[in-house]
This record gives sequence, C-alpha cells and structure tokens, in this order.
Amino acid sequence: MTASDDLTFTLNGRAVRVSVPPMRRLSQVLREDLDLKGTKVGCDAGDCGACTVLIDGHAVCACLTPAAQAQGRDVRTVEGLANGTLNRLQQAFLHYGAAQCGICTPGMLLAATALLERDPAPSEAAVQDALGGVLCRCTGYRKIIEAVLNAHRFPAEAQGKAATALVGARVPRVDGGGKVTGSEAFGDDLAPADALWLKLIRAPHASARFTIAPLAPLLARYPGIVRVLTAADVPGANEHGVIPAFRDQPVFAVEQVRFAGEAIAAIIGDETTVAGFDAADFPVRWEPLPPLADMDAATQAAAPLLHRDRPGNILTGGFVRRGDIEAAFANAAATVEGRFETSFVEHAYIEPEAGFAHRNGDTLELFVSTQTPHMDRDETARILALPPEKVRLVPTACGGGFGGKLDMAVQPYLAIAAWLLDRPVRCAYTRPESMASTTKRHPGRMHVRLAANNEGLLQAIDFAGDFDTGAYSSWGPTVATRVPIHCSGPYAVGSVLAQTRAILTNNAPSGAFRGFGTPQAAFATESLMDALADRLGIDRLEFRLKNALRAGDRTATGQLLTASVGMADCLVALQAPWQAARAAAQAHNAGNGITRRGVGVACMWYGCGNTALPNPSTMRVAVTADGRVVLYQGAVDIGQGSSTVLAQICAETLGLPLDVLTLVGADTSLTPDAGKTSASRQTFVSGRAIFAAATDLRRQILRLANAGERARLELTGTTLSFVDGADVRQVDLARLPADTNGVVLAAEATFDPPTSPLDADGQGVPYATYAFGAQMAEVLVDCELGTVQVLKVAAAHDVGRAVNPALVEGQIEGGIAQGIGMALMEEYIPGRNTNLHDYLIPTVGDVPPIETFLIEDPEPLGPYGAKGVGEPAMIATPAAILNAIRDATGVTITRVPATPDRVRAAIAAARARGAKASDVQG
Repeated sequence: MTASDDLTFTLNGRAVRVSVPPMRRLSQVLREDLDLKGTKVGCDAGDCGACTVLIDGHAVCACLTPAAQAQGRDVRTVEGLANGTLNRLQQAFLHYGAAQCGICTPGMLLAATALLERDPAPSEAAVQDALGGVLCRCTGYRKIIEAVLNAHRFPAEAQGKAATALVGARVPRVDGGGKVTGSEAFGDDLAPADALWLKLIRAPHASARFTIAPLAPLLARYPGIVRVLTAADVPGANEHGVIPAFRDQPVFAVEQVRFAGEAIAAIIGDETTVAGFDAADFPVRWEPLPPLADMDAATQAAAPLLHRDRPGNILTGGFVRRGDIEAAFANAAATVEGRFETSFVEHAYIEPEAGFAHRNGDTLELFVSTQTPHMDRDETARILALPPEKVRLVPTACGGGFGGKLDMAVQPYLAIAAWLLDRPVRCAYTRPESMASTTKRHPGRMHVRLAANNEGLLQAIDFAGDFDTGAYSSWGPTVATRVPIHCSGPYAVGSVLAQTRAILTNNAPSGAFRGFGTPQAAFATESLMDALADRLGIDRLEFRLKNALRAGDRTATGQLLTASVGMADCLVALQAPWQAARAAAQAHNAGNGITRRGVGVACMWYGCGNTALPNPSTMRVAVTADGRVVLYQGAVDIGQGSSTVLAQICAETLGLPLDVLTLVGADTSLTPDAGKTSASRQTFVSGRAIFAAATDLRRQILRLANAGERARLELTGTTLSFVDGADVRQVDLARLPADTNGVVLAAEATFDPPTSPLDADGQGVPYATYAFGAQMAEVLVDCELGTVQVLKVAAAHDVGRAVNPALVEGQIEGGIAQGIGMALMEEYIPGRNTNLHDYLIPTVGDVPPIETFLIEDPEPLGPYGAKGVGEPAMIATPAAILNAIRDATGVTITRVPATPDRVRAAIAAARARGAKASDVQG
C-alpha cells in the first residue's frame, strides 16, 4: 500500500473502504475516519487494552495495529456485537454489574467474545487469562469474571422487561445500555469533525525559569498551526484552584515552572500538524533551578519559597486535641509506636482527560470528563472573565475519576481557545501527559503512638503526619483537615492529639484520591492496633471489637454518635471467617516451608461529605403534559452508580416504576447544582435531596385527584391513575396547564447535612454521618522472593441501607482492588513513570475472591437509611494486607507499597537480628 491507497476490509459484517496511510493506527481509523467511537483509547501503547477489537476472531489492541494489517480481513468492534438488541454477554454484563464507568467495557467484551467463541464454557482461569490484557480501574474484575462465566445462561437476544423493583433491589444500571454497546460518549467522543486540535507545551523541568521567543517564525514553519496561546492570552484570571482561599495554580505558567509537566503554552491547529508537532521545536529557553524534590528539602530553613506570596513552604495544617494526652500515656499499661511512609499513587483511570469546547453566541459551551460541573463552570468563567451563566458545562461520561477529575485539566485551555477563535476545539491528554500533569495521592510520613489500659481499652493516640501536596494546593488543605479527624480510627479513644502539615514541593500537585488521606492514616494506625493487641495478649479482631465506636460514644472531635454506628456489627460479621482463616494459616505454616500464610484485619470509618463545611445538593423532578416523569439530577456518575441509585430513590418515593423516569443528567444549564462527586456524598446528600423533592411532588400529584396518601399511582400514556382499594380516579395530564417546557407539576429540594465548624482544638461536628467497615485479608508470602499473593478478602461495611446491593458490592470490590494496588505495587515516581507499563495497577489476576457482608444500620438523615461506600471501600484494604504480611512473617512493613524487594529486605533484617518479632518499637 501507498499513502493514497484504499484500505478495504469487512467491518462488523459489512464491506468498508477508506483511504488512510498504511501505518495509521487502526484505533484512529475506527474512531476518526469511520466514526466508530465504541473503540476506546486509554494509552496508545497496548498497555490498557481498552481499544481491543477482533481481527478474524482474535483479540488485538487497535492502538498497536497498523491500518494495513486490516486489509482484506474481518474486523469486529463493540458496535458489531449485537444486532439491534443485546447479546448474551452484554446482558450478563448488565445483570452482574460488570460495567461501572464503562471505559474498559468494550475492550472487555471483545476479549471475552474471542474466548467464548472458541470455548463457550471456560474455566475461571481461562477467563482470567483471556482478560489479562485489559485493565479495569473500577470494578475489581470479580463481577466481570462472573458475567463471562455465566453469559451462556442468558437468552440469545435480550427480552424486554420493565424494571419495577426499587430501593433494595439489584436493578441494572439505568445507563448501562450505552456502556455495553459502546454508544456512551466519553470526553474524546463528542468533538465535531471540523474541530481544531489543541496540544499543550509542558515543562521538562521540576523547577525552572523560562522565556518564550517570538512566535512568528514558528507559525511560518507550521502553517497548520492556527494559534499559539500563552499566559498573555488568558482573558481573565490566569489561575485556578478547587478551594478559593488557596487558589494558586496558573493556567499557563509565567516566567517560572514549579513541576515537570506544567503547561507554558498551547498550540491549536489541524490534526496532522498538532499530533506530529515536536515540543522541542517550541521556541522556549529554559534555566533549570534546583528543585525541592521532597518534604525534607522543602522544610529546610534555607529552602527557597515555592510561592513568593506565602511565608513558607508549609501550605496549611490540621489539628485535633481532646483530653490529656501526656497523662494518658503516663498511666497506660501498654504503649506502641511506629513511623510509617506512603508513596505517590497515580489515579490511573483508563480514560485520560479529554473534551471539546465551542462558542454558542455569547456563551461558551464545554463538554469534558469531570466530577464537578458547577465548580468547573465557575472557575472557567473566572478565567474567561465571563459571568457564570455565560459558561455551560456538560459532563461527558466519566471513564473513572476517584478524585483525580475534581481538579481542572483540559477545561481552561479548551475554553480559552474556543472563545478566542470562535471555533470548536478538542483536546485529549496522552497517557504520559496525564500521568505527568495531574494530581496524585498524597505521600505521607507519619509518627504514631497508641496507649491502652490493662482491660485492653484504648487510652490515647498521638499522631503527627506530613503530606507532600506538590507544587500547588489542590486538595492539600482537605487532606490536612480530614486526616486528624480520622487518624484515631473507628475507636473510642479518651485522649487524642493529631497534627498534620501539607507541604509544598516541586512535585506534581497531590489532590483528592479515594479517601483524602484516610487510607494513609489507617495504614499506620491499624498496624499499631495489631502491635498493641499482641502486647496485651488479645486476639487482634477481638481487640478492635472491644474498642469499636458505638452509638452513644464521642469521637475525637467530641461529636456524639447517636445512630448508624455499625462498626461492631462489621467486626462480628468477620468473626467466623477470621477464625477459619486463622486455622487455615496455622495448618499451612506448620510445614515450615518457604511460603507462609497470614491473616490480617483492619477497620475504617469515613465522614460522608465535606468537612465541617456547607455541603448542599439540589434536585428537581417534574411531570410533563406528555406523560413523562423527568428527574433533573446534576450528580455526575463516575461509575459508582449514582444515576441508578438516585432514580431508584425517586421512583420509590413517588410510588411509580423505575421505567417511567426520564433522566436529565448533569448539565449546568439544565440541572441544579448537586455538588461534586466526591467524599462519598452523592447517595447520602443528593439522595436525601431527591427524596425530599419526590415527596413534595407526590403530594402535589395526589392533590390532583384529592387522593389519599396510600393511593397507588399508575401512569399510562398521559393518563395518571390513582388506585386506593376499589376507588380508582384518573387525571389526563395533557389537559393540565403546562409551562413553556411542557411541565405541569414540579418540585425542587435542597439538602445540606447538619455540621458545625471545628474550634481551635478541632472540636465540633465535621460530618453528619459516618461509614464504617472492617476487612480481612489472607495472603501467601514467599519468604525467599518477598512476593505477596492475596488469596482472599472478606469485607463487612455498614452502608446504612443498600439501595442497590449489586452496585454497593461493585464499589467494595473496586475499592479493594485499588487497595491491593496501594499495598503491594503502586508507587508513582515523578519523572520516571510515564505509562501503564512501568506503573503497575492490579490486573484481573491480582484480585482474589471477595466475600462481602452488607451491614445495614440505618442513617436517619439518609434516604431510606442509606449512606456512602465509594471511598470507605478501599480505606481498610492496604492496612489489612500489611497486617496479614506481618502475621505471616513476623515483620512489620512500614513503607508502602510492600514490593518484593522491601518485603524480602525486612525478612532478611529480622533474620539477621535473630528474631521474628515485629520491628515496631514499643
């Protein structure tokens, strides 16, 4: 083939002809030339498998396949799996909840299809082998495996069934159809064909001054470049941030960069020019400076200031004090202490940041992958110097977030370019670009002391932690505030002293990541809980049960817990698995082989929502003259299932089946502000708001026919029927007066959880409710190689009420998978990790069987008693795994991840000391 030859092949059963360069990636041909956006691109390096398609029945990565290799062959994409209806495998994915965010789902489906076509009844090992090349960051893989194993149980074509079961039912996702057919549109799927492409020029240095030379020669060399943007082109404020009081990150750096990957300019032009542009051709002169590479360097007395307008490199701190800490330690029967360290962790969502923007008259419209539409809208308006109502932000489907898409990424650049050029502009980060420039989990260094009395009751905790917040504030203040509240764990402790600092360095900004620092603190505290239990001679699970918070107890901030405190019930649920696992480990270890089995347990708690701050969500529901019930909900579903859960709550409250609802998803011009999708708040906060709105609307509906509260509602066409025993009344909605949108009845409600600010000692009511949980991990450690295999995890979580148990289980399994990564393999090293090949996240073979216990201790403020589980799901996992390693080997790993070299070194050091005792000092 030559550059101008036609490529012909069979695509999803029909012949196609397209003229493309022979070495163009097949993924680009499918997505850009043939407009089949179901094939997703997560890495362009063959690492994630999201682009998996079938060629002659074999699974291949389309991003690594030259177009020429498709010549004359049969190519199938996700769009070709079903013929107008869902096939068996797609039905199974929906039924089992195997698709969460959906970005990896097309690749999973194609890889599974290749397997099932050659082996209709595969073993679990065969499924794991077939799916091993496709990464998922959301599900934890277990439900995907279950779906593939059971696909044969479903009919050849989907049978239409209305979803009538509501709260408490395993209802398939209301947005699941688009995930399994590939039709759901993510950030890089919506740009019009005539959109310009945008590429950012980024700093190669962690700290440097720079000057940009005149741009005219560059534009002359590259006629395909339409515009170059720098800080001088920003119409309004050249800064953004998630917390206004700490707003400090420039859109484009001015004269100085503070981390490698920071943007200094953007080029906009046609696809070929922009995609092929070499950043080395950009006319910039660099003057590298010595970077503040870590917290030690940043806190030296002579350290240069990272930000000249701040008095030092300590961004902020957190503080909680309750009781007399020194007296408690002085009078304790047993004390333990230790120092612990955690690393940077990359979010590694499979969808890199992407979107497009265009002008619509005097309004800028922005379509991006985000967790926080209204906050992004307001920041974008500030950058453009526009009123907020002149910016419309529409979230696309979000291919994983976990907190990483709470900060702005492509938003300001797309907005400025589209506004100034009055043309649509698109941008999608490459995987190296995403990893270099976006936020990470805060590395932590923690020194912790615990004390208990002779009865085994905790008396005190003394916690001091420093967290590397990187070059800019991002969510550093939130981490610094949340950790002191949670570091004592879900235990009744008389005296607490907790102090934290968020420290600025020349690393990429650290932001929100599933737990806001709580997993780091739990790793430290829970390790010492084991050490203290051993010191007292008490079973480790029973020690936790003895000290578990219960209704009537006060927390470290002095808050009185009155309801929904299911911590003890979670531990009770694990008692039988704990005893069985301990017995199995003892039996294995009796052989004194190279491998040792261990069992670890850890507990967690987590405040749902913002910390001691307003946290409102507003929801709206309406009835239209044409017989629709419309739920206007602005809560972004990033895979956790909030769209389904909120719809279930709404339908249950109205007394109507789920399938009568029409959902209008997040759109700042159409939906009220539901707040950000973070802090495990959407089910609790937005769920309570939709409960209130739907309650109001039901009352209005009943008044139409003067029907009683117990009347059953039925909606057929435009006829609304009220059935109360033998009494049946009807109202024709089409005959009611309607507004300009066709709405005849509507209700809107806001819920803001009751909290109070913390005083100078950190005392107050930071959260209206807390999630609780306990997890148990069984591991096998090779004492010669230092490798750790997680054999099983049992997880018990108090969720208040499981509105949709399948979705709750999916969140727990996904959280556990991320916890395994944090515990054993994930360590982001700035400047070194650039892809998903050298930064390892768990694959389908790394996640063991998971046994889930759903504890339902109702939260009175929650909708039908529900509260959050998204972040709580992973907090206990790393700690449980590290405690299991200690149980197996007798050594305590004080730095995560517990990579084989670190585990092997710790075992060797213990052997050199001639003991198997823990290395935590009492």
